[in-house]
Amino acid sequence: MWLNPEEVLLKNALKLWVTERSNDFFLLQRRRGHGEPTSRITGLLVGALDTVLDSNARVTPFRILLQVPGSQISWVIASGAVIEEVNKHWDWLVHNLLHSLSVFENKEDVTSFVKGKVKGLIAEEVRGRQAAQEDDPEKFREALLKFELHFGLPSSEKLVTYFSCCCWKGRVPRQGFLYLSINHMAFYSFLLGKEVKFVIPWAEVTRLERVSTGLMTEAIRVNTRQRQREFSMFLNLDEAFGVVGQLADIALRRLLDSEGLELDRVLQQPTRITKRILEEQAIREYVLALFRLPRGEKLYEVASCSVWTPHARCHTAGSLYTTDSYLCFSSREEGNCILLIPLSEVLSIEKAETTSLLPNPVIVSIRTKKAFQLIELQDRDELVESLNSRLRSMQWKQSMFRSRKDSKRSVVSVMLSSFVSAEKAKERLWEDHFTEFGRGVHMFRTEKIQRLVAMGIPESLRGELWMTLSDASSELESHQGYYTGLVQKSMGHSSLTTEEIERDLHRSLPDHPAFQNPTGIAALRRVLTAYAHRNPKIGYCQSMNILASVLLLYAKEEEAFWLLVAVCERMLPDYFNRRVIGAQVDQSVFEELIRERLPELAEQVPDLSALSSVSLSWFLTLFLSVLPFQSAVCVVDCFFFHGIKAIFQLGLAVLDANAAQLSASTDDGQALMILTSFLDQVGGEDSSSVPSCPPTADESSCSDADVPAVRHANITDLINESYEKFGDLTVRQIERLRCRHRIRVLQAHEDTTKENALRLVTPDVSISPENLAHVYDLFKVSRNYRPSAWRYGDSGRSYVERQYRLDRPQFKSLYGLLVPWPGGSNQHTDTLANRTFTLLDQDRDNLVTFREFASWLGRWRQDRMVDSLTESEDDPSLMKSPLLSTNRPLYVNLSSGDEDEVKDYQEQLKQMLQDLVKEKEKDVEKPLPLMNQREFIQFCKTLYSMFHGDPEENDLFQAIATVTSLVLQIGEAGHRGQTSGSEVIGQEKAKAAASAQAEDTGGDGSSESEWTVSYAQILASLLTEQALVNFFEKPVDLTAKIAEAKESQYHQRAGLLTLQQGTS
Repeated sequence: MWLNPEEVLLKNALKLWVTERSNDFFLLQRRRGHGEPTSRITGLLVGALDTVLDSNARVTPFRILLQVPGSQISWVIASGAVIEEVNKHWDWLVHNLLHSLSVFENKEDVTSFVKGKVKGLIAEEVRGRQAAQEDDPEKFREALLKFELHFGLPSSEKLVTYFSCCCWKGRVPRQGFLYLSINHMAFYSFLLGKEVKFVIPWAEVTRLERVSTGLMTEAIRVNTRQRQREFSMFLNLDEAFGVVGQLADIALRRLLDSEGLELDRVLQQPTRITKRILEEQAIREYVLALFRLPRGEKLYEVASCSVWTPHARCHTAGSLYTTDSYLCFSSREEGNCILLIPLSEVLSIEKAETTSLLPNPVIVSIRTKKAFQLIELQDRDELVESLNSRLRSMQWKQSMFRSRKDSKRSVVSVMLSSFVSAEKAKERLWEDHFTEFGRGVHMFRTEKIQRLVAMGIPESLRGELWMTLSDASSELESHQGYYTGLVQKSMGHSSLTTEEIERDLHRSLPDHPAFQNPTGIAALRRVLTAYAHRNPKIGYCQSMNILASVLLLYAKEEEAFWLLVAVCERMLPDYFNRRVIGAQVDQSVFEELIRERLPELAEQVPDLSALSSVSLSWFLTLFLSVLPFQSAVCVVDCFFFHGIKAIFQLGLAVLDANAAQLSASTDDGQALMILTSFLDQVGGEDSSSVPSCPPTADESSCSDADVPAVRHANITDLINESYEKFGDLTVRQIERLRCRHRIRVLQAHEDTTKENALRLVTPDVSISPENLAHVYDLFKVSRNYRPSAWRYGDSGRSYVERQYRLDRPQFKSLYGLLVPWPGGSNQHTDTLANRTFTLLDQDRDNLVTFREFASWLGRWRQDRMVDSLTESEDDPSLMKSPLLSTNRPLYVNLSSGDEDEVKDYQEQLKQMLQDLVKEKEKDVEKPLPLMNQREFIQFCKTLYSMFHGDPEENDLFQAIATVTSLVLQIGEAGHRGQTSGSEVIGQEKAKAAASAQAEDTGGDGSSESEWTVSYAQILASLLTEQALVNFFEKPVDLTAKIAEAKESQYHQRAGLLTLQQGTS
């Protein structure tokens, strides 16, 4: 393969290479020992060398060198594992380059020409591999070249896809191409001699919408913090809008909330993202949501087929989806017929004989002596072979780990209500349903079961059906003993999570008898603690206690644990992380559904945030916290059958039932009372026979005369009404809305975090708010593109302080971008960055907060240094200010004004030393320790490195040499015990520092015999050289420095992505 040209000083060091072919400019070499008899001692030695040394020494056995006549330097331009591969490269060089090189007179031109050609070949290979994955490789290759040419982004910025469209500026459309890459969306247009191009980072996108206006039929509107853009006239608007939403969602998850949200492993490696992967990922997300499968399931095949449905006595057409552990079928019309078959239940998958009535049939046999027939399968042979391979693997695992045979479940509840005739009638209906549609995870799920669930599941079957509908039963069966082990590991450990659990145990259904005794409380404690131990990223979140307590009422303890796993990790993804992002996203989706499905209510109540804040508890607790218990359990029944779709539908039905009163409400409090009063009166089936109670006099006086009074509602009727009015809401629609609204929620959350951080830090630093905001962005990106420094359970700081902190490597990278002196990449700057990090890390946790970083950066601000020295000597703030300390240079104002108004160096030095003495007396700041000779020499080396590259470099070197000589003399004089009468204040300060150091070292007096100087002596010496004063007090254009840092950081980021691609 072609390689980026790498310099080689010795073409055949240690005789490790043998030249096979050569000409005037190129050498083809073979690694000595490769292909030779092993008896030769040289081959043995080289082979041992390549085997023993590290990976850098394990080279490919063949390589091609570029050599220029008369030069001792060569460049490796190609390598290969086999001679045939390298010979192809050699032949290309001979036929295409060799004759051209003979015309060059300058050998440097030869080198540049060949290196440019090789880099072009490498780029072409990369484009070819990427283009080969697309439907039309040639067109994509052409688009990739244009993308690189027009926008000049880093080479690692991978183009995912592109679309022809128009970008609107007011009423003027501009026809061009929209390019979508892993980090940006870019538009280019060249029409009538006018070029228009711009780039929008995905991290800046705050909102995506599909809009329709008079000028354009339908368009995609992209909002950023600065402006909005509209794109239309796509050949396939749905496809373009879906890809834009996916890429923005993925980028924001990765950049803004990499810890809080689950992201598929493929999408965690941005350089592997292609249009095809995005399409597959969209289907996978839909399948996981529709069948509520574990988040780790991988989607393998999607095939159109028909399944024999005995209850309908016909074949039902739909789609078959196969994953690691499941066969899933959904009818063409979502929800009409759903079939879920865990592979753990399957005995065999066999092909049957094809007939005219049954084309390409496949028979799936399960352990309950049932079989499912699938027909009209394309590529049946490959599909069956793939399924059988996974089935054999799963059966082997079951044979290894299964500890007992299957037995019929025994549903034992913690507490069951007395059965009534209605319960018996429900049980008979369910038994009839099981006879017709099957029992267990693999039963057919149709509209009939929907009606049965809406009536409420009988208490005797509730636990079993919850386990079945959520498929928690499969998890339980495949993890025998897992829960018991978790309980043993987790019990007895104390942490913040367990403390939160203990506080909430007695708040979980406090009125229910099951949780008024130690037995129920202990079971709830074990379930919650075991789950926190299983998933420390979630740990424990409020509302989990309410949900777990309800699960324990109808299922055994281990079953309740697996039901909680299903809810938290599959059915309500991202709901219970530390920022409840999933719940916030669904609230944003709910607001849009209100506008779409209840337009009259949305028109009367323009600000829907009040309604969504009320509905947040509906989603987090599945209505358990707002409905009477028996009614709320019916909602949980629907949730286990339909997932989050049931909560959306029921929420819309509740608002629809109260639309008139909500429209007439005058404030948020009244709207809350209306909804609370309504939900409190939603009863079970027995409430349907109760006549509607008229409102009391007090209620009538509080309500509008035109608004109908709140009536008692029946939960079954309310659920059925939600299905009738809003049953056309599909899982696919919800997933698409979630993708769009997640962008808005993440950006809003990030803006809030940024505002809080800036509000806390701004009073303590001297940086302008605009620059401080940019510094925050730099700080955040430095943290996001490296391993996270955020630590769970760190309660010593506020959330804002914990949100973004840098470890040492991250700090050093950002330090090199912002330091106000040149030479940001040399060794001494790295040393200085380490020392600065240690200085700022006051709590010694190896992390620096944004507040600490901003305070350090603010010390380089010229205006704050001027202010600190022009304050009154008696001003108490002078003593408290951390900026007036021994770890920053003294500012000398020589810019303007009369000479009488400008203090000379000696007066300023006296003023500074007097302030330091006062600080010591008042214990405001501990004096700096004395510096020994070795430390002082290292300090001078650091100053030399800081001056390197400065325009006044020569003057600065002379000045620091003078200062170094002076300080060495001062130190030597002090070492010999000599004193100077003119340095009274300096001696006092030195003595104070020496006594403090002696106290710290236990008073052993060892420092008295050392060569030492004080900070005051060093500072006084520095101030004698005007060149040094000017250097340290040179104004820093922080705005320009930040802009430069952002550019450099972007390219560092791109390089990191390339590195990730190489290691993935």
